[in-house]
Amino acid sequence: MQVHVLKNYREFSKKAAYFVASQVILKPDAVLGLATGSTPLGMYSNLVEMYCKGDVDFSRVRTFNLDEYLGLKADHPQSYHHYMFENFFNRVNIPRDNINLPPGKPEDTEKACREYDKAIARAGGIDLQVLGVGTNGHIGFNEPADTLYSETHVVDLAPETIEVNSRFFDSPGEVPRRAISMGVGSIMRAKKIILLASGENKREVIKKIAEERVSTEVPASLLHLHRDVTLILDEEAASGLGG
Repeated sequence: MQVHVLKNYREFSKKAAYFVASQVILKPDAVLGLATGSTPLGMYSNLVEMYCKGDVDFSRVRTFNLDEYLGLKADHPQSYHHYMFENFFNRVNIPRDNINLPPGKPEDTEKACREYDKAIARAGGIDLQVLGVGTNGHIGFNEPADTLYSETHVVDLAPETIEVNSRFFDSPGEVPRRAISMGVGSIMRAKKIILLASGENKREVIKKIAEERVSTEVPASLLHLHRDVTLILDEEAASGLGG
């Protein structure tokens, strides 16, 4: 596991964008696994800027997002569909047919989960998976638990996750209680993974991940079992690391 520590969020975002852009430049038809939330916003902004300058072409890229709130329509302002199109997809040249997100209101939830994993497999698997990490160690919406699901599945969100995400809604009561998420197996099958963490509130979870103790109580710690993982941190998130 490699670790890159950047001075601030601006430099951190540039570094993350560089990793993604480099993958696309090296493999123009790359399959990208993408994340949402506040952490990667700067990365997406930098990627849009690079595209506008002609430094990277996304016309052959295919994407799969990690998760989506269950029960929200795609056009809901807090859906991850809306987030992705607002902050990235509408601003670069990824063909619409190449964009994949878990459905927020599927007719058959179990079938939708199975089909999502099959679509990833048909694409040849994910070349580069971008991850954020929750303060409780979740990746995607795989919450701490005694056991974790391997494949895409429905998740009951932890109270801590609901509380943290309530800042995006008018009230905590509006936050969906369930989501569809790639499982840890789906994530771990990616050829490369970058995990992004910024801010002092991620200090403790990054410290736990760095201890190299693997536990389902800290789902992100399972990344130690992957052969090609890079942590991209700002100084605040990395402040608990020794040495």
